[in-house]
Amino acid sequence: MNQVYRLAFPKIKGIGPVYGRQVLDLFDDDLEAFFSASKKELLQIPGITEHTVSSIKDKLLLEEAEKELAFVEKHQIQSLFFTDVDYPTRLLHCPDAPLLLFYKGSVALNQPRVVSIVGTRNATAYGQELCAALVAGLKEYGALVISGLAYGIDSHAHRACLQYGLPTIGVLGHGLDRIYPMQHRRLAMDMLDNGGLLTEYRSNTNPDRQNFPARNRIIAGLADVVVVVEAALKGGALITAEIANGYNRDVCAFPGKVGDAYSAGCNHLIKTHRAHLISGVKDLAYIMNWATAEHVQSAHGQQLAMHLDLNDKEKPIYQLIQQQEKISIDELCLQLQVPQSKISITLLEMEMKGLLVALPGKMYRVP
Repeated sequence: MNQVYRLAFPKIKGIGPVYGRQVLDLFDDDLEAFFSASKKELLQIPGITEHTVSSIKDKLLLEEAEKELAFVEKHQIQSLFFTDVDYPTRLLHCPDAPLLLFYKGSVALNQPRVVSIVGTRNATAYGQELCAALVAGLKEYGALVISGLAYGIDSHAHRACLQYGLPTIGVLGHGLDRIYPMQHRRLAMDMLDNGGLLTEYRSNTNPDRQNFPARNRIIAGLADVVVVVEAALKGGALITAEIANGYNRDVCAFPGKVGDAYSAGCNHLIKTHRAHLISGVKDLAYIMNWATAEHVQSAHGQQLAMHLDLNDKEKPIYQLIQQQEKISIDELCLQLQVPQSKISITLLEMEMKGLLVALPGKMYRVP
């Protein structure tokens, strides 16, 4: 029954991602206790309305959730509630992250390096070449590539990943019972072998226009960095870049010709300091302080030697940051199950010893 509650909770009228977390926190994330609560108990929750309580107690809510459970089980779709270990940790720290995700794929979502690639649906030859070169270069860094399976830069990024053997995940603006656009169905099926498809929408959800701006926050939140390859001044790519900036994610953009409509968005992001200017993957790796896989392996012995100088509090922190390349203090607290008040002191001591480097947005990396 717990699975049914997980599927039902996000569909309650009047409970969104932010308020939903607050409500469940009052029940210690116990969904069964929440759904078993009486109307009187529910109405005592700050901010809840009688309309919301009626939605919770509506029998149709659980009946529809049971139907969705049958669908995900039949099609081997993974439902990820925000309290699950496998829920994307990067996305988890975004305040408006979905309470529930549906994922069908062969690659874990919590990879050491994740890059979202976005851009115009009307990709020019220039944009296509940049996209292919970027993906080819990312192979050296072992990155997971995220995009939106749309026409243009999105689909070129996914296809380049398949060509060069990089894992890639498409974030959809509809349920997993369909593919939009239909022309990308073969591409989507091929991606399942080394990547997957992810959505916050349950089955029978149409690809309505309003779903795609919401979808873009997932593309931004899943990644360490968002790369805008080619984009006009208005469109989904610029929305994704703005959201990424709001999430304290790095944003990079390729410059284009002055006056070129499909580079105007990239040029604007760079001009207004909303994106780093890059000309290729080496620039991206420099900005992100990424070493190649070969360099990481050769330096592994030196890093292990450094561990000998770490105390018991410092060792797990250093090891986790080393694995993630860059990590927030919130994610450290979550994964290590340590209060922020305690871990902050250790982080400061490690920074003073030169073991860590503090970054904007309460992020940390090893030197």
